[in-house]
Amino acid sequence: MFLAIIQMIVVPLVIASIVMGLAANNNPEAMKKNGMIALIFIIISTALAAAIGIFLALNIQPGHFVDATSLIDPNATPTIKAVAKGFPDAAEFPNKVSALIPKNPLASMASGEMLQVILFAAVLGVALLSIPAQQSKPLFDLLGALQEVSLRIVSWAMLLAPLAVFGLITRLVANLGLNVLTGMAIYMATVLLGIIIMACLYFFVATITLKQRFKAVFVNVRELLLLAFSTGSSAAVMPLTLKVVEDKLKIKPEISRFLVPLGATINMTGTALYQGVATVFLAQVFNVDLSISSYVFIVTMSVAASIGSPATPGAGIIILSMVLEGVGIPSAGIALILGVDRILDMCRTSVNVLGDVVTCTVVQYMTNNINEKQEDKENIDNIV
Repeated sequence: MFLAIIQMIVVPLVIASIVMGLAANNNPEAMKKNGMIALIFIIISTALAAAIGIFLALNIQPGHFVDATSLIDPNATPTIKAVAKGFPDAAEFPNKVSALIPKNPLASMASGEMLQVILFAAVLGVALLSIPAQQSKPLFDLLGALQEVSLRIVSWAMLLAPLAVFGLITRLVANLGLNVLTGMAIYMATVLLGIIIMACLYFFVATITLKQRFKAVFVNVRELLLLAFSTGSSAAVMPLTLKVVEDKLKIKPEISRFLVPLGATINMTGTALYQGVATVFLAQVFNVDLSISSYVFIVTMSVAASIGSPATPGAGIIILSMVLEGVGIPSAGIALILGVDRILDMCRTSVNVLGDVVTCTVVQYMTNNINEKQEDKENIDNIV
């Protein structure tokens, strides 16, 4: 019931939040500045996460603790290695870019294509800002009311949160069983170590940008991270993320209401780290030699695929299959890690959501510093 209520309200809330976020920041230069700072931070943090995952997997070597003979057909040993495809052909990029534009926005909303929904909302918001205020005011008022109604429904859903967390985690352990978890313990420990390192880096950045102690930041976001862990979906907790960053961390609405929906779709640092570990792990299991260009490919594709991945449980496996195909690792490896993917998916979702929060704090910190410097410069010029 909890998940159904949250998912029911995600699309209306995203559309209303992005349009109202653009309306609250009726300054094209400021929007461009916020978007560029956020995008640079997301790309750097995602690439760093993938690199951390590769580094840990190369040093811990979890693949050497797993016997893959049951996955490999002895008669097919000479041809078991897939052909490395490398980077996609340049001719494919125009089609991939045009596919992001929703031909039918209602169909995109119905199917949960969040990136297309966000693009539609952004275009709608910019178009509303470009027409006279008298004409755009009725629609802005309607979307403002829709946003408040959505947040009220979210507050009702949060009453079920304690029971929902208990039920989700209990079902997870009951379905997986302890045998699966112990058999892949080293691999899981490697991924979890990387996630802890990434979370520590995020908290370090948050303490600087918010000018708060670690304990204060952690207390403010702990319920959000627990809920993200339980649901395994950045999109499912997006409404709560908005409430936390605005009410507890005091992020300006013009920043949070634009960046939180965007971050839930394109900010997938935990997923990128997981792909780095999983790819090297499976390469070790199947004795596939990875070159320097393969590692560059893993990082690049982890960043690119994470940005375009859906903010739903299990999306990491879909992206991982693309990365494995690119470096020539057999797809049979997916079966090996599928058993423990759910628990790791929940852990990396928590880091993804923490990344959305920290992106907002970084953008507000940077824009405040830039604005203060501009004001100081103007004051000096006036004095001169």
